[in-house]
Amino acid sequence: MSFPLEPDGAQMRALVDAAMARLVPTVESYGEQPIYDVAGATDAAAALIAPMPAHGQPLDETLALIFERATRHSFGTPMPGYLAYIPGGGLFHSAVADLIGDTLNRYSGVWQAAPGLVQLETNVLRWLCDEVGYGKTARGFLTTGGSLANFSALVVARREKLPPDFLHGTVYCSDQVHHSLQKAAMLAGLPAENVRALPCDAAFRLAPDAVEAAIAEDRARGLQPFMVVASAGTVNTGAVDPLPALADLAARERLWFHVDGAYGGCFVLSARGREILAGIERADSVTLDPHKGLFLPYGTGCLLVRDGEALARAHALHAAYLPARPPAHPGESEGERWWDFSELSPELSRPFRGLRVWLPLQLCGVQAFRDALDEKLDLARWAAAEVATIPHMRLVAPPELSLLAFCLEPPGTSREERDRLNHDLLAKVAARQRVLLTGTDLADGFVGRICVLSFRTHQDRMEMALEDLRAAAAELLG
Repeated sequence: MSFPLEPDGAQMRALVDAAMARLVPTVESYGEQPIYDVAGATDAAAALIAPMPAHGQPLDETLALIFERATRHSFGTPMPGYLAYIPGGGLFHSAVADLIGDTLNRYSGVWQAAPGLVQLETNVLRWLCDEVGYGKTARGFLTTGGSLANFSALVVARREKLPPDFLHGTVYCSDQVHHSLQKAAMLAGLPAENVRALPCDAAFRLAPDAVEAAIAEDRARGLQPFMVVASAGTVNTGAVDPLPALADLAARERLWFHVDGAYGGCFVLSARGREILAGIERADSVTLDPHKGLFLPYGTGCLLVRDGEALARAHALHAAYLPARPPAHPGESEGERWWDFSELSPELSRPFRGLRVWLPLQLCGVQAFRDALDEKLDLARWAAAEVATIPHMRLVAPPELSLLAFCLEPPGTSREERDRLNHDLLAKVAARQRVLLTGTDLADGFVGRICVLSFRTHQDRMEMALEDLRAAAAELLG
């Protein structure tokens, strides 16, 4: 009898070898591939609509479908010229880790099911807690990304700071905060109007005075302020909110202080980044996205909470069919129990995410990541200096970390004309197929952005980006 779901050793090797025969040349040619290939994408996607196959299809044909048809029309997110949005990395080491983890297929939601593997993931979270500046009582978990990390942070804050009837609770953030914060509040049951998205200062940062005034006003109206959210690098301009002042304010007002560091938080691994992010260690909770600042594949987010027991109080729920909660470490206090991720996060069923973080750190060492992050800081500052020399180009937001915003604005142009001009500018840069930049809308109009956060992006690609930006600006201005 045939068992097609159980390939033998030779079949497993053949499958991996065939995939690698496609993957290696793909990765090695990332520097030459088109950065923005979406022409005809709708028709190409429609051509892939098909019924479920009743029988297995040939491997070569299936791989050709993936690599030559399904992948072709897309943004070049893993490529060195991807300077758009917030780049995700895609370290190959993590792909190998996923192959290992998915094949071993051990369950890591409870400690007793795979104590050693859970410990490797716990090590990763301990390392991240140390880098942020948290002590031994901190806990955390890996999740799919910043959106779910922000959601759990808000749930923990609500649980710690509000009564069971929480509908009068109010949250304070800037109008530049990531939209996942508003979505988190909505999913957590708060009225949309209870999220106070306050205007920023001239540097696009949340102003503590504005937060303090809003808190006083809300308390006078009988509402219950409970949470302040600061951004450690906004998506629009890369701004870092004044973390020490906001930490002081939250402590004074007895509010939960959360830092959304999905974009910028991993820069704490760099000495320069840690200086820029001073005060993050005072946050009650921090969101990180290792699939951004640690260059890992998409789907690798993280929430860290300074008081690990608060994280457990918001998420722990036992059931008779689950193993007993893990014991304390030998010779350690109750606070040093082994970690059960099902008691610290929303998930019971979960993949073993820890290996995709642990393996690259184990094989490359943390210094490689520190050096890469420092390189991105340098490249962004070099790009900002070059942008400032382009005629009629204004540097709207200099880089605090590795993101900058700019605007082409010839004298005498209206806002509508400037917006159209800057849309055309980015389109012309993209058409050259060497780099992809994206823009955003700010209060005074549409601006372009450069975000340097791919481990594959180096000085040569940044020079291409500025060459293309200069050429596109000169063409538009005649």
